Amino acid sequence: MSGSAKLNWVLLLAVIGVFALSWYLEPDPTQRNFMFLPGMVSAVPYESFTANPVLAGGATMQLPPAGTIARGYAPIHFEATPEEAERAGRELENPFSADDLLALEQGERVFETYCQLCHGSGGEGDGTVAMRGFPTPPSLLAPKARELPDGRIFHIATFGQGNMPSHAAQIEPEERWKAVMWVRQLQAAAPPVIEEQVDEGVEAEMVSAGEEGEDIVSVSDPEVDDER
Repeated sequence: MSGSAKLNWVLLLAVIGVFALSWYLEPDPTQRNFMFLPGMVSAVPYESFTANPVLAGGATMQLPPAGTIARGYAPIHFEATPEEAERAGRELENPFSADDLLALEQGERVFETYCQLCHGSGGEGDGTVAMRGFPTPPSLLAPKARELPDGRIFHIATFGQGNMPSHAAQIEPEERWKAVMWVRQLQAAAPPVIEEQVDEGVEAEMVSAGEEGEDIVSVSDPEVDDER
């Protein structure tokens, strides 16, 4: 008998044995099933969210002692207010140096993942979300954005501002600082964007007048026009 024929017989006997074992071990609904590793169902120690008569408060999971800080977590002693944002700009400094190329590269990835959708790849506020009807964010290349201290930008990424939500749950503090580095890189690589300052309730419109076709800016107030 050849080797392939022997293998076929072995496989046939194995299949017959599996069917026979399945028939013999057919579950009986009147009997309890065999429990393998019962310790995984009924654990010996108290589980985290169960009652515990040994510990204070009758609970297994205890609150941390007052004043303690979790390992690997650095608290941020600021609030989500404009005053606190100003204070963050004065007191916080980027822990990464400007010549840290690895941190800058990681900051680029953080920006592309979390910031580019709204602010655009170049930071001009032309991201995909803004192009789909969401309010356009201010350009990161504008003079006002360039004048913001690193701590202020970190505060905005942490607590949000205006239509921008907080990113504290998505981005670790160190990664936020790296994203600030990439924002500075974008600002250094592009000329500043001139912001048009227009008072609230006032419309600026260009009209053509004069024989030479010069453009004159006329300012009209809707409230004054209504009185006319």
